[in-house]
Order: sequence, then structure tokens, then C-alpha cells
Amino acid sequence: MLAELSKWNAGTGIPLNQWIGCMGNFRLAVGYSTVFWPCFEKFEDYIFLENRAGDLEHLRQWERKLAGDKSAIERVVNHVHIRDIQHSGCEDITGERVIYLGRILREIYEAKLRWQFPDDRFKVAFYEPPDRNDLTDYQLTFWKER
Repeated sequence: MLAELSKWNAGTGIPLNQWIGCMGNFRLAVGYSTVFWPCFEKFEDYIFLENRAGDLEHLRQWERKLAGDKSAIERVVNHVHIRDIQHSGCEDITGERVIYLGRILREIYEAKLRWQFPDDRFKVAFYEPPDRNDLTDYQLTFWKER
């Protein structure tokens, strides 16, 4: 982003927070709010991203497949591929940007989970694959520590 930001104002640059005022819009801001301050919901003894629990039978299948390991089930159900945040046909995705977003989202999830569920402990993980060129493998997930 630094290279792009430095081109603004006849080469003197622009800070990132001012750049979004030039390039963004309120529809995107509202949409991104769901990514940068996600809604979590409690279901039975699970904590899921909102609308992730799916139908009850699907959840029960995961329980059988993962031998009732609730933390493992949360890890699977709550995972997010960072690349999926991009816009359809987005061409400016880079490994550096995916890593930046993934690390920031990990911090946001940690803070929100701690705030929303102060009596529980969570693990939030951002997986950075060994092959840094495969942008589909960068994933964020969380689960309650039991």
C-alpha cells in the first residue's frame, strides 16, 4: 500500500485513513463492518460466527465425524478464507495484503471474543501456509478452549 499511497498529492503521499475517504463508500464500510467487528452467537455449548451453525443435522454430522470434540467442530465451522473477503474479480490481492488482513482480523476476533464472552477462553488462529503464493490457504478460525 505504501507505494500506492505515495503517488497521491503529486507524489507527497496520503495517509491510509485519508485514502479510504477518497476511494471507499458507505456501502462498503457497512459491509466491512461485518468482517471487522463480526457477530458471534452462542448455540448450546458452542460459539459460532453468526449464521455458521447451519442446520442442526449438519452440526450433528460434524459431532459424529469429530467424535464430539467441540473445539474441533468450532475450528471447522468458524474458519474463514481471507481470500474470500475480496471483491468479485478483484485484481489487487497480494500475499502481503492477505497476511496483513489475517493478522489484524486475528487481533479483532481475540478482542471481540474476550469482550463478548468474558468468562470463556478462546484460541484465535491465523494459518499462514508454507507456500506463501497460494492465497487460498490463508485461513482464520477460532474455538473455545475447553
